[in-house]
Amino acid sequence: MPLASRAAPYAYMVMDARSGEIYDSSNAETSLHPASLTKMMTLYIAFEAVERGEISLDTVVTITREAAAEPPSKLGLQAGQQIRFRYLIRAAAVKSANDAATAIGIAISGSEAAFARRMTRTAQAMGMNSTHFRNAHGLTETGHMSSARDMTILGRHMIYDWPQYYNLFSRITTDAGMRTVSNTNRRFLQGYVGADGIKTGYTSAAGSNLVASAQRGSERIIVTVFGAPGSAARTERVSRLMDAGFARAPTRVALRRPERPPYMGNDSGPGARTIRVSGAVSRSLHPQVRPVRALPPAVDADMIATVVAAAMEPDPSEVALGEAVADAVVAATASAPEVLEVSPRARPGDLVVEVSAPSPEQEVVERLSTSSGRHWGINVGRYDSEGQAERVLLRVALNEMSTLDGTLRRVVRNSRGFDANFMGMTRETAELSCRRLQARGTTCFMIQPPS
Repeated sequence: MPLASRAAPYAYMVMDARSGEIYDSSNAETSLHPASLTKMMTLYIAFEAVERGEISLDTVVTITREAAAEPPSKLGLQAGQQIRFRYLIRAAAVKSANDAATAIGIAISGSEAAFARRMTRTAQAMGMNSTHFRNAHGLTETGHMSSARDMTILGRHMIYDWPQYYNLFSRITTDAGMRTVSNTNRRFLQGYVGADGIKTGYTSAAGSNLVASAQRGSERIIVTVFGAPGSAARTERVSRLMDAGFARAPTRVALRRPERPPYMGNDSGPGARTIRVSGAVSRSLHPQVRPVRALPPAVDADMIATVVAAAMEPDPSEVALGEAVADAVVAATASAPEVLEVSPRARPGDLVVEVSAPSPEQEVVERLSTSSGRHWGINVGRYDSEGQAERVLLRVALNEMSTLDGTLRRVVRNSRGFDANFMGMTRETAELSCRRLQARGTTCFMIQPPS
């Protein structure tokens, strides 16, 4: 029997988004066709790629023939057309445009196949054990499967990992560059009190699918339905399950954010585009030596070099590198004697370091900018000892290099403990850094300049 003519069994799951507790489910572990629920993972990786600097929202993407040839639902992209990345995201999230989803995957990974492999690796890292992706849009394809449980997990990650982008899924209409498009989920969004997302899906093989979220007061429920006979029935069933979830949910419950999966990056398979640091610094302006807290004797250059080399094989990332170096420093510091604190001074002016990569078309540029004139800061916690605060600052700095590079790490002692602060930031950078840290579950608040 052809794939497209197989009727999908009905499956659902009801979850308290705050705690992850499952209130009800049926056939939730069954492998089924996710249809356009797939695009949640496409968008998850798109947001990740923007955060990591692989691409920007204003990057102009040239549409390939492959993307333009996708069947509806689509935005109507033409081969050779150029459009900003932000509009592809809007079209995929709101209109569920297949051509936009494919264009996103190719723009990030070089080919849809390579992007699908990255999608699958990210899903596995989230614990989506029944999920395997073959494409970026969700049209029926052999081996492209997921489950109600897995898509509920993904929906919860979208809410907590990307709060700065989640509002996309509640827009009834949005500007997609070429035209204004309408939300495929507007029936639920407009008809259910507290509804704010997130994604519909339909194919003849899958039936009508929906991952939905609604918030009332402090309570938030996620409902996933697979295999409804139509959009009206899907909305009715989701609303009924959502009501049951809210009836059961306590007003107060401990918030347990899902653990964000590690950054997977692009693989080195056919068609993939992976940038790896492979050479020495080709040009560097020599900065003045800045007095810092000395590394303990147990941490020497050989140790750091060894850890860095290990962290960069086979796929370097800021998180892997940062955690490896930080763990080495923390381990050594735990048994090292206290050393003299030397107050840091501002860094010299802009320092540009260009690092060679395997492809002549790819270049990685790190920019260290001066803190001169930057009087804002952020606090990432208060700790019982100076050493503990120093270790937290080091770990956070290495894991958030893209926003914290160029800041000054300072431990401030007061009557209640030791504050771990990053200083020398603009207000905009401080706000961005706090949003990103809070999205990962790290305590953060902004420090205003003295009046």
